[in-house]
Amino acid sequence: MEVLYLLIPVSVLLVLVIVGVFGWAINNGQLDDLEREGVRILEEVAGVDEGQSPSPGAGKESPSSN
Repeated sequence: MEVLYLLIPVSVLLVLVIVGVFGWAINNGQLDDLEREGVRILEEVAGVDEGQSPSPGAGKESPSSN
């Protein structure tokens, strides 16, 4: 029974932390446009980061791959 004196405040603290992180995410625009992110991953060139350009042979099959 004494363990409840520890578990209840820890649970309340955990809930407050989760609500705080969720509120921070909403205020910083993390959940603004979910549809755009789902489409963006399909439109990008595979293996290319923002600061990189695709290599000249990217996407072409080599003759030895047949």
